[in-house]
Amino acid sequence: MTTAYITHNQCDKHDMGAAHPESPKRLGAIRDRLIAGQLLDYLRCIEAQAATRAQLAAAHSVDYVDTIFAKAPEQGQLEVEPETLLMPHTLEAAIHAAGAVVQAVDLVMKGAMDNAFCAVRPPGHHAETDRAMGFCFFNNVAVGAKHAMAHYNLKRIAIIDFDVHHGNGTEAIFNGNESVLYASSYQHPFYPYADPGVSHDNILHMPLAAGSGSEEFRAAMTDVLLPRLALFKPELVMISAGFDAHKSDPMGQLRLEDNDFQWITEQLVEIAEQYCQGRLVSVLEGGYHLDALGRCAFSHIRSLMKM
Repeated sequence: MTTAYITHNQCDKHDMGAAHPESPKRLGAIRDRLIAGQLLDYLRCIEAQAATRAQLAAAHSVDYVDTIFAKAPEQGQLEVEPETLLMPHTLEAAIHAAGAVVQAVDLVMKGAMDNAFCAVRPPGHHAETDRAMGFCFFNNVAVGAKHAMAHYNLKRIAIIDFDVHHGNGTEAIFNGNESVLYASSYQHPFYPYADPGVSHDNILHMPLAAGSGSEEFRAAMTDVLLPRLALFKPELVMISAGFDAHKSDPMGQLRLEDNDFQWITEQLVEIAEQYCQGRLVSVLEGGYHLDALGRCAFSHIRSLMKM
């Protein structure tokens, strides 16, 4: 498999403070583990392009996009929500994070790459049409999916989110859009306090109680997700790859092991191969225990590569 690794140095510069869990060190932890595991040389490393305002506005309101651009500070900080801070480098990081996913979609849809992993931050899946929240400013995976729909006329895009937190922003953007199947496993009840009963049929909730581990996670994926994907027959598989459901992560109380992320990636690669010529785009979301994040992202990327 040919796998693109798409990132940008601007994503390292967004810094909300030494005590903030969404730290620039996250991308460094992934890079260091790829180097230590001698995997980086086998990836196609690509510098991300910035998303255009039009690409951002496909998933967000024009007014919201304009507001984020206008409010981005040259110095100091602006709190748009508790713990979600606009800093001097945030805008550049955010537009390159979203642009990486657009670029990944182009690469896999044109056959230049089998799949891609976007090592980007800030994350995106909490960002709603006109609201930043949960460390997220633009919804990276939604921007990429909207691009795939507009430029490649795709009618069946599957977005699978295994972050410990439900991707409320992705759900809000695609709720009722039958061209997208959004499937989310997450700790429940937990931030952002999703209500599994209020979604349209194209939204698949897989809530897991605090303390759930490999057995519960794999059962949800095997019994609920994989049959639904087989019925949906996606033309493109996208992943919101959050690694904060790991047992070591301080942000949640799920108990996943390293090999659970390897296993679910292998299942999704198989789905992509079966239904859409292997076309798969994965986007980093959460993961805040640096050592666990590095290990799990390594296993995820290695599984994308089928190594």
